[in-house]
Amino acid sequence: MTLLPAPTQLAGWRHIYSGKVRDLYTAADGSDAHLLVVASNRVSAFDHVLEPPIPGKGALLTALSNWWFARIDLPNHLVAEESDAPAVPAEVADRAMLTRRLEMYPIECVVRGALTGSGFAEYQRTGAVCGIELPSGLDDGDLLDRPIFTPAYKAPLGEHDENITFERSVELVGPEAAAALRDASLQIFTAARDLAAGRGVVLADTKFEFGRDPLTGSLVLADEVLTSDSSRYWDASAYHDTARSRQDRLASFDKQIVRNWLSEHWDQTGAPPALPAEIVAKTYDRYRELYVRLTGGEPPFAPVAV
Repeated sequence: MTLLPAPTQLAGWRHIYSGKVRDLYTAADGSDAHLLVVASNRVSAFDHVLEPPIPGKGALLTALSNWWFARIDLPNHLVAEESDAPAVPAEVADRAMLTRRLEMYPIECVVRGALTGSGFAEYQRTGAVCGIELPSGLDDGDLLDRPIFTPAYKAPLGEHDENITFERSVELVGPEAAAALRDASLQIFTAARDLAAGRGVVLADTKFEFGRDPLTGSLVLADEVLTSDSSRYWDASAYHDTARSRQDRLASFDKQIVRNWLSEHWDQTGAPPALPAEIVAKTYDRYRELYVRLTGGEPPFAPVAV
């Protein structure tokens, strides 16, 4: 896997972790009540972080997360900057979330409203997804009568997450927490799917992450939410146009452009090639299009390379 660039040094904050696309910071004074979650412009595919980054991607995904957080009727991890945490540095303000520190559950809460991706592959093998039996004869991209909760165990760093049954999630976090995670995930997905449908977009699937508030014990929605990186969205008019090819109907508002280009120009041996400027621009445009479709407005920033 490609080495990550050195993290940005931020006044008042200490870097503690970098993933493929996000960097985490805790207060430099040693207090641990807050985290600063900074979305980078990095883009990854096939377990590699690619070059160059996508200018504006981090700010756009942060803005979309914040837009969804404001519309979800559940507690979330965001805190006001007027709290006792250090100020958010200006250089990352448009792509950073100031959050409460939570006890995170080791489960990715995946909800599927359509059968596609790894879920469709599992269905082809077993007729089920994460232990949930589905009707026979379903095809890639078919919408399900009701969304299904198909959790995954968050594997240690460097390993792949593992799809699990609901029963396994009960073993990991207990019956009460597992039921709460499932019910909250389905509630959010259903409301978001209906909102997206009214704006000409199909929400096919998504993943949520939750934590436990160490002070109140309550369930709290965390991480990014319903973004292009955590969800699969399709254009509704294209999806319902059966005269189109399946590839066109299921074209998602995400980095699929990058994956397709890499598949054509790289055999996945050695370092991946640099992305052409045209692919970088098209990828940003695809992310931006979803933001505009859902929110009805332009992103509140201009792309800046970081």
